[in-house]
Amino acid sequence: MPRISQQQKDHNRAKIIAAAGERFRACGIDGVGIDALMGTAGMTHGGFYNHFGSKEDLAHEVFRQGFNDSLSEVDRIVGDHPDSARAALAAIIDSYVTPVHRDDPEQGCASAALAADAARHGSGTQAEYARGLEGYLAAISDLLLADQPENQRDPERARREAIALFSQMVGSLVVARAVAQAAPGLSDEIIASNHHQLMQH
Repeated sequence: MPRISQQQKDHNRAKIIAAAGERFRACGIDGVGIDALMGTAGMTHGGFYNHFGSKEDLAHEVFRQGFNDSLSEVDRIVGDHPDSARAALAAIIDSYVTPVHRDDPEQGCASAALAADAARHGSGTQAEYARGLEGYLAAISDLLLADQPENQRDPERARREAIALFSQMVGSLVVARAVAQAAPGLSDEIIASNHHQLMQH
């Protein structure tokens, strides 16, 4: 039987991570079995262990990749607004606190879709979540500082504000998703109210 090339192995690993990212965001880590996950990736159960020692190892990679993708998008948004930190921050909020993001957790940010999973899955998973969270806090803090006159910049205050702001962004999605099917009007109201308040920052 011919050996799989390293390129094919890397491709298969990436397919598993992508499939797991979508399924974990939609159903939670505990809501998806390895058989179903590998089926989504177009592979068999046995192939899983050629790439990961455990489902938990895969979860860590999903968190890492998910935050890397989200932070790359943040960098892109900031790059689109080189002359205005305020406009960049508004664009980040605009892309995050939306009905579209609420309704499509599979393609959305790991910060909201996998927050509860991080709380339940121990220190390794939480370390990956914390790493991604720090990336968001650093980006938002930098924008808040850039929007202030140089002689008034306070990094500690900017970090506190970034923590509060991003917590509201994530929380608005988590709460809106929690009632989206049973009370869609309330869910829309949660998104709209938080979006309005965040944009007033």
